[in-house]
Amino acid sequence: MNFDTKRLDQTLTYVIAGVWFINGVACKLLDLVPRHWEIVGVILGEQYAGLLTKLIGFGEVMLAFWVLSKIYQRTNTIVQIALVMVMNILETILVPEMLLWGRMNMVFAVIFSGILLWKEFIFKPHIK
Repeated sequence: MNFDTKRLDQTLTYVIAGVWFINGVACKLLDLVPRHWEIVGVILGEQYAGLLTKLIGFGEVMLAFWVLSKIYQRTNTIVQIALVMVMNILETILVPEMLLWGRMNMVFAVIFSGILLWKEFIFKPHIK
């Protein structure tokens, strides 16, 4: 890898891990964005919303560490894309009015998934 491509790969790794870490800690574990708890409550049941939101947040933090570990990177990328797409499809169908950008959230999910796909399966194999 030359310096520029190596730096881009490293930067994207940190940004991707940061997305998962911030969403997990700030939005779910610290409940700084109550909308997440409300969405979980509507989809999975109000009585379980608090616990499940915290578990989802913990899972997102663990996913951030997995990204940083660089262990099984392709599997990690596939898991991330599956999680993002399934979550966004469910939310778009079940609670679009509760999403920050409504149905447009799906556009951001596709863009994020595209970046993940590009980084791991297109960009990285060509880094020398």
